[in-house]
Amino acid sequence: MTVHRPWAGGEVADVSRGTVIDLTPGDAGWDWTGLKVLWLPAGEPRVVRTGESEAFVLPLSGSLTVEVTGEFGGPLATFELAGRESVFTAVTDFAYVGRGSVVTLRSVTGAEVAMPSARCTRALPPRYGAAEDVPVEVRGAGNATRQVTNFGVPGVWDHAEKLICCELITPPGNWSSYPPHKHDASEPCPVVNEEIYYYRIAGDDQVTPSRTGFGYHRTYTGAEHEAAGLEAIDELIEVRDHDVVLVPHGYHGPCIAAPGYPMYYLNVMAGPSEGRALAFCDDSAHAWVRETWATMETDPRCPVTGASGRRDDLISSSRERHS
Repeated sequence: MTVHRPWAGGEVADVSRGTVIDLTPGDAGWDWTGLKVLWLPAGEPRVVRTGESEAFVLPLSGSLTVEVTGEFGGPLATFELAGRESVFTAVTDFAYVGRGSVVTLRSVTGAEVAMPSARCTRALPPRYGAAEDVPVEVRGAGNATRQVTNFGVPGVWDHAEKLICCELITPPGNWSSYPPHKHDASEPCPVVNEEIYYYRIAGDDQVTPSRTGFGYHRTYTGAEHEAAGLEAIDELIEVRDHDVVLVPHGYHGPCIAAPGYPMYYLNVMAGPSEGRALAFCDDSAHAWVRETWATMETDPRCPVTGASGRRDDLISSSRERHS
């Protein structure tokens, strides 16, 4: 399996007005998870059929209307998503659409939209998720501090059969997905999940995605994976804006943001277990690092964003009001 899917679209300014990423489980070479990223030109509708999968409609930039009908044309729901300027400016509202849905997306001013998906067996009704209800977690400490936006994880969003999603922002120079961890068929993992990392990298303004910036992604296997009959993986990948990395199995992490360039990634997970679960196992060689965080300060740059916008913008606005 080729785990790195570098974006073939050239510079961000040259994004064709259509499909940015179209990754099905078959394309990935596995069974469950997929991802579409679509550019919506102003005023032009885009129709997506979910088929045998459930999906989230997640604005990456811009706002849009989401109309959901059944396979045979019956209207199910309409949602207005306020969206955001970019993934580095705010936590966004979103929608869930079930298996067998016909989804029409429209944006008055243009938008970029991610549709992470997972194959499933039940057709659940569409539902709206408010940005204000999304928990934002600061995880780690020191230069392993990062923001985790838990919009679609078990216990926060339970209106899904298989699909698990979250967003992460790693400040410039920091490490995330660390210590390295796994959720696969090797011992002693209790849960198996396929995982997609979809990367966005901001440029020097810290907000606008750009192919100039970069980061690194590590995935590797150990003796326990060989014992389980899983293919060996040993990858250290340079990632840029719009790149995708697949994690069929193995330890993944760290994800490293180069100094000067904030890193975002959308995690998409699903697997064969009956219930959705985020359980994972750290690489035992590095698990001790978690214990050191209790005595370390977190990076004050986190959280980077919330439902009301960027934290640094909010702090600046507050200072201006009280000066």
